[in-house]
Amino acid sequence: MQTAAPESILTQLRWRYAVKKFDALKKIPDATWDTIEDAMVLAPSSYGLQPWKFLVVTDPAVRAKLKAHSWNQAQITDASHMVIFAQKLEVNNADIEHYVQRIMQVRGGGLNPALVGYRGMMISALANPAQVPGGSMLTYTRSQTYIALAFALYTAALLGIDACPMEGIDAPKYDEMLGLKARGLHASVVATFGYRAGDDSLASLPKVRFDKSESIEHI
Repeated sequence: MQTAAPESILTQLRWRYAVKKFDALKKIPDATWDTIEDAMVLAPSSYGLQPWKFLVVTDPAVRAKLKAHSWNQAQITDASHMVIFAQKLEVNNADIEHYVQRIMQVRGGGLNPALVGYRGMMISALANPAQVPGGSMLTYTRSQTYIALAFALYTAALLGIDACPMEGIDAPKYDEMLGLKARGLHASVVATFGYRAGDDSLASLPKVRFDKSESIEHI
């Protein structure tokens, strides 16, 4: 296994920022974008259930309409790529069974006793949405999408791709426009990816973070 040099990782994380102005003429190469998509798929999730869908919006007309429901932020239309991180409205027994079948497909071994027990544990844990982490199914599945978002942003930074996570959207309008509710989905958060414009005034500003000693406590 190859490992990245610690300083090279930190260099890229210090380089990244939430881009406010993208170069609309520069596009991410397909192979590079595929890596970011793969990173999203590889993101961890509670029980491994992956209660999400990543909607890569490529149609310029659709993105132009979504911009109107995103505080008219130019990143929606100017970035090379746009992803809507959509959460599942619920996780039910069918989702659990689908995941169990995928485990058997990938790992082999059939429905062994350990997998039967794991399936039962998941069914029991998710049977009462009020008892899932966060106190509701919507809170629970929404939090999972942010893990995938972090994986996408981190991978983009390592690849030298700019990005901007965006919560400034009218999520119900996104749902209505894209028919997400009928698919059992809800738009949680958006991220845009591409290359910073040369005149984005934020690009050269020092990153403002609290001191490590203030943010991290060792117990």
